[in-house]
Amino acid sequence: MRALRRPWPQAAILLIMGAYPAAAQVSEVALERQLAEELGISVGDTFRLGSAVDSLIRLGVVAAIYEPRADPAEIAKRERHVRLHLPELAAMLGAPDRVDRFGLELRTGVPPDSAAADLNRSAFGYRVHSSSSIASESSQTFLVVSRFHRAIAVITIVASAVFLLCIMLLKVEERRLDAAVMRFVGVRRRTIFGALLLEAALVAMLGSLAGAGMGYLASAATNAYYRSFFDTGLTFSLITPDIVIFSVILSLILGILAGVVAAGRLVRTRAMVLWSRG
Repeated sequence: MRALRRPWPQAAILLIMGAYPAAAQVSEVALERQLAEELGISVGDTFRLGSAVDSLIRLGVVAAIYEPRADPAEIAKRERHVRLHLPELAAMLGAPDRVDRFGLELRTGVPPDSAAADLNRSAFGYRVHSSSSIASESSQTFLVVSRFHRAIAVITIVASAVFLLCIMLLKVEERRLDAAVMRFVGVRRRTIFGALLLEAALVAMLGSLAGAGMGYLASAATNAYYRSFFDTGLTFSLITPDIVIFSVILSLILGILAGVVAAGRLVRTRAMVLWSRG
């Protein structure tokens, strides 16, 4: 016996495979794909269903198996759904002419907020909400997660900038003798500064491309794992071209700034000091 979680408040649909009474009423139902796979049911199978174990007086015939639209708000609930015709559902639940919620489709050009306000003023006993307000309310958890990820990204960027600056300073320190020799043979400080700056920009560019590649691989692995775990087509990790472009530009800016600091420190040092320290 399997019991579905409540797709409607105060209503649980029970599915029981077994013998069928001859006088039972027959209803065509549609099962969610995951539920059909868990119960081993296919199109054409018959089972008993009802709102309680002692009231399984209706037969259900699987008329269709459907794939529900992926919804992030439903992914963690692990609910399974059965769809019936509304009159048959109302008769089985013993609640005719009652609904918990339903949707309205507006004509093109009708503002949803204005329509909701007009309907709320016209009668009592219900409350109308626009789909955008419902989506905003149900996505608060995802907004918190998004802000948390943004904070992690800022910390990571700051740490990478410090790391990049340390790398450039170490590389510049290794080039002290080269810089001293170039200064002795008459190479201008501006030329040395530009060469080091170009090297820093190249390192930043290669690092950003390598980071983008690792990000794509990590994103693909994340999606593959969680899609398999939740059996869904949702995208859990997404890397857009805007993110890649922003990352490359930011990496170049940080790399150039690190190069400016490191190269400026080198060219300001006198050639004899560089030679003696080498």
